Amino acid sequence: MNKLINALTAKQKRWFLIISGIFLLLMLLALMMSENLTLGSAATLIVIFEILIFALFITSKKKGEKKSKTKEWVDAIVFAVVAATLIRTFMVEAYTIPTSSMEKTLLVGDFLFVSKMHYGPRVPMTPLAFPFAHHTLPLIGGKSYLEWIKIPYLRIPGFEDIERDDIVVFNYPMEDFRPPDKRENYIKRCIAIPGDEITIVDRQLMINGAPSENPENMQFAYNIATDGSNINPKSLRKLHVTVEEGGRKPGTNQYRYFLTSEAAESVKGFSNVTYIEPANIPKGHNNPLFYERLFPEGQTKGWSLDNYGPIIVPKKGTTVDINLDNLTTYKRIIELYEDNDLKVREDGIYINGELATNYTFKMDYYFMMGDNRHNSLDSRYWGFVPEDHIVGKAWMIWMSWEKHGKLLDKIRWSRLFNMIN
Repeated sequence: MNKLINALTAKQKRWFLIISGIFLLLMLLALMMSENLTLGSAATLIVIFEILIFALFITSKKKGEKKSKTKEWVDAIVFAVVAATLIRTFMVEAYTIPTSSMEKTLLVGDFLFVSKMHYGPRVPMTPLAFPFAHHTLPLIGGKSYLEWIKIPYLRIPGFEDIERDDIVVFNYPMEDFRPPDKRENYIKRCIAIPGDEITIVDRQLMINGAPSENPENMQFAYNIATDGSNINPKSLRKLHVTVEEGGRKPGTNQYRYFLTSEAAESVKGFSNVTYIEPANIPKGHNNPLFYERLFPEGQTKGWSLDNYGPIIVPKKGTTVDINLDNLTTYKRIIELYEDNDLKVREDGIYINGELATNYTFKMDYYFMMGDNRHNSLDSRYWGFVPEDHIVGKAWMIWMSWEKHGKLLDKIRWSRLFNMIN
């Protein structure tokens, strides 16, 4: 070990000590402030961090040193992997929009940078993982991580808290078969923060009893009728309508497409269109457009995508009464997200072996929705997003790719390097 330490230059040793000291102070602060971080977990995290930083320095070329071509390549690759891992974990990560749930705010084919610094970088809960792979190994498949070491949830302080209308990347909470930080990444708009009451009335979102400002490019499904002639897909594509996710109802002159209000006005002006209206889903219609059930499962009370709630987003430190009527709302939180033993017996609800009539939340929660309101698998279906599932804030579009374009038209030039609001 002394030989390895002595391999560092005096400058490298000095910076190694400075960076290590800062990280040790952060860990000490975290131990004092966090209820979840144990001394053993902190020590494990320190060892992993020290190894990464040491690898970064030891692979740096020293003044006057001569290396073989092979050693130069190996050192360069190790340096790049370590540096990129630190950047990806604690600063910025690239993300691709795979579905149309955020249309037309974010488009399929948009490539984003997601900031970890805004809300504070989350310390990896499953630190033993293949570099740059999320949960699956490239090419060969299989798990890209080992669960030999697990770190309790800890977030380094960031620049800001999550606010309403932020576009947030988070881990999909329903993937119970993976650790929280290895669950699939989703991106939605945070429409409600801890303590908010949510209601949707005839498609209008209400927060704490007041109408919420609607996203500029929000979409809904529209029912359209024509004089019997077809709607030209090219005309729809000029309006940036995703024609693959709509179309004509078999044997009728009726269509359904997902449109912004601006696009709907343009379609209304088509010479062959005789009728166009949003596909509003009244209260009492339990079956949404594409999915079977809304959250909380078994207790929708006739709620629909367009007429939903009221429901209150759980806030850390607040206490709610629990009973058999509302247990469906809080069961996942108590049992899975906050790791309690929950049992329902004849004489009541038991939490960690004790009869319980109320519960105090250990974490903050958020309610996420897509801007494509009738075509988004979001919190209306699977419920609240725990704070330990938050990945980061959608920050900037650095590239955008249109699959229907030709040659240079495949790049959406107007979207490049746009900041995300």
